[in-house]
Amino acid sequence: MTDQAEAQDSAADPDVATRRLAQESLAADDPTGWFDRLYTAAADGRAVVPWDRGTAHPMLADWVATAEPDGAGKRALVVGAGTGWDAELIADLGFDTIAFDISPAAVEAAEHAHPDSKAQYVVADLLNPPSEWHRAFDLVVEIFTVQALPIPLQPAATRQVGEQVRPGGSLIVIAAARDDDQPDAAVEGPPWPLTRAGIEAFGVDDLRLIQLERVPSPSDPSSYRWRAEFLRD
Repeated sequence: MTDQAEAQDSAADPDVATRRLAQESLAADDPTGWFDRLYTAAADGRAVVPWDRGTAHPMLADWVATAEPDGAGKRALVVGAGTGWDAELIADLGFDTIAFDISPAAVEAAEHAHPDSKAQYVVADLLNPPSEWHRAFDLVVEIFTVQALPIPLQPAATRQVGEQVRPGGSLIVIAAARDDDQPDAAVEGPPWPLTRAGIEAFGVDDLRLIQLERVPSPSDPSSYRWRAEFLRD
């Protein structure tokens, strides 16, 4: 596909363009490579990142407004930094914040968008995170990252998200929802939305589910989102 055709494809329907990039990566046995291709194309004006809202996710902002977390003296990890808006919200609460993405182009975009950021943006792989992150964070925020991975990779990614929460720390998960009776084969991703069982799977070992909501999407009331909060005892 030419660059011009690719740009037209993305402008017409960013989700279609995203799925095309993902399918090409899957066909090449590179299930995460499409992230960097997408962000690189976006930087060149050839694509649009569908989940780049230009602000923190509304469901995260709502949780912050309700829970009023105090980040003073605490550490936070934002999974899948993207262009950085969620990390900026968390860093502004006083958390010493690391936001990571597997895509170097995404990290560059976040640093460019937030040149005076209090957050640290780094390249890292959720499936193989730095060992020093293990149970090191008071708050971990995961929004739409696990669901962007093919279903066979989701259990390992889910476990790694939870493994970064320290004792006494919290995990916030926001994801697209699907019914438990919808078979995996019927889901054409990305994304591959999470079932209730998929959300509950974050609560392993002593990471305990304390709140779970299934609510209409802020941008599309016909679809639903999970918001879950976990606490490590």
